[in-house]
Amino acid sequence: MKIAMWSGPRNLSTAMLYAFGNREEFVAWDEPFYAPYLKATGISHPMRDEVLSAHETDANLVADRIRQDVPDGKKHIYMKHMGFHMCDGFPLDWASDCVNVHLIRHPARVIASYSAKRMNPTLQDIGFQQQTEIFDRFPGPVIDSYDIRENPERMLKKLCETIGLDWDSRMLSWPAGPKPFDGAWAPHWYKSVHDSNGFAGKEGDLPVLSGQSATLLEQALPFYRRLEAKKL
Repeated sequence: MKIAMWSGPRNLSTAMLYAFGNREEFVAWDEPFYAPYLKATGISHPMRDEVLSAHETDANLVADRIRQDVPDGKKHIYMKHMGFHMCDGFPLDWASDCVNVHLIRHPARVIASYSAKRMNPTLQDIGFQQQTEIFDRFPGPVIDSYDIRENPERMLKKLCETIGLDWDSRMLSWPAGPKPFDGAWAPHWYKSVHDSNGFAGKEGDLPVLSGQSATLLEQALPFYRRLEAKKL
């Protein structure tokens, strides 16, 4: 099984990567198209040079690798994808052979978290529009990070059942610290998940946003609502 987990940034996506990566029969792959996205767009991101030097920057070569058999003698591969990484012209046909899952989080939480790491995000940066476009082309189960944090075991069991995967309780916890499959960007983005050994507890009230952040919330919310209506 090849799982393509689509999400945006600051969306519990790394914790989900660690959950599946902790299963013995899985290979975990962290944002395969991040380096191609940086090269194609020229956008300035934290640790840009390190990412470009450490990872494949040709989107076609990344897609070719995805089309190959699961490596390392494993049965399954879990790929963490950001929808906004799929620039115009990047191959996407490979996703037709994957189990596509869509991880969402309320944009108010995403914007507040992202802004703490990178100033003045745009709708492009947080990926809600791109994720709904990918969902329209490659529909699949939708799972909300709020529900996972409220009851990880219940929601992960539900997801596994939906995609035809046996349950494995090792998904609920993992060793603290960096992982061998982390992307080169991990030192900037992954501190909180490196400090954890499982999913964080239930989230509190939505953050109150103002100014540019509030405007961005208004732009992102309709896309989130579309996917939220289809969640598990």
